[in-house]
Amino acid sequence: MQSKKRLETLKTDFFEAWSKLKISEDLQKLEQLENEVANPEIWKNPDVAREKNETLARLREKVEAWQVLKMQITDIAELLELGEEDLASEIDEQISAMENNFNELKQSLRFTGPYDHGDAILRITAGAGGTEAMDWAGMLERMYLRFFEKKGFKATLLEKTEGEEAGIKTAVYEVSGNDVYGTLKSEHGTHRLVRLSPFNADNLRQTSFSLVEVLPVIKGDADIKIAEKDLRIDVYHSGGHGGQSVNTTNSAVRITHLPTNTVVAIQNERSQLQNKEKAMEILRGKLAQMQIEQQAESIDKLRAGESASWGQQIRNYVLQPYKLVKDTRTKYEESDADAVLDGKIEGFINAYLEMAIGA
Repeated sequence: MQSKKRLETLKTDFFEAWSKLKISEDLQKLEQLENEVANPEIWKNPDVAREKNETLARLREKVEAWQVLKMQITDIAELLELGEEDLASEIDEQISAMENNFNELKQSLRFTGPYDHGDAILRITAGAGGTEAMDWAGMLERMYLRFFEKKGFKATLLEKTEGEEAGIKTAVYEVSGNDVYGTLKSEHGTHRLVRLSPFNADNLRQTSFSLVEVLPVIKGDADIKIAEKDLRIDVYHSGGHGGQSVNTTNSAVRITHLPTNTVVAIQNERSQLQNKEKAMEILRGKLAQMQIEQQAESIDKLRAGESASWGQQIRNYVLQPYKLVKDTRTKYEESDADAVLDGKIEGFINAYLEMAIGA
């Protein structure tokens, strides 16, 4: 009797989550994608083919786990209906395993935003403070790359400007995987470091800031439509370190969204067209992020200068006189600052997501 109650509760919760996450719609998308990639004609455009195959792999990974659990629930329900008393102990164990599996899958309920299941652009910018700030930006870059490695996320460098003595002035990565934007959106804001400066002869305590922007990747303009009249597009020579790789053509692109004065510049791609496409992708993400922050109905309602403000301090990393990393929004903290800077940021991300859904 107890087993039946547990299974009924699990079944109810399971199908409620199935509905909220629109797994049935994902299964239809999966079937459609499988048909598309099975068509040899798709390889006439290798970039499109690769993108669809990557999307297919991620979607298949997501829905297969839900399908397997659904089959297990159905099988156990049938056994209980047959009244197999001699299997009671084994059934209880299987229900416990399914409950644990569902609790893990249920984490996907935290990703219900319009862009949460998609990829993200991560942009790190050093604040004022010269070498100290650039070193801090470089430390954050390393922290995130370590985290991506642990999560199995793929990070592609789009743009990077090294610091003169240490660290970076800025770095831009496109990060792909399952639920990337939903996972990383907690990191959007200003990160503050307090430590004894390794660049100061007197070894004084120093406070440094870096801005981390997390933007959704929006490939097409279906969600974010930008009028041509609202754009100013400038082209210029790509920078370089000298030698044969220096680009001598005007392939670098800088796009300014005039109503919000939002500027995106890209020079890493090989051609002006590729740089423009990537810059537009990032611009759409920036405007989408501003729309979320300002709770605007459309990008036409956006106000200039109110996105990714340096005043939005989200986390403090204190290395001196004690070690502590504390989030200013959730109050979640970790005393092992070295582990956090080595990529252990799951606790901060989970605390933020749980706060966001009121868990």
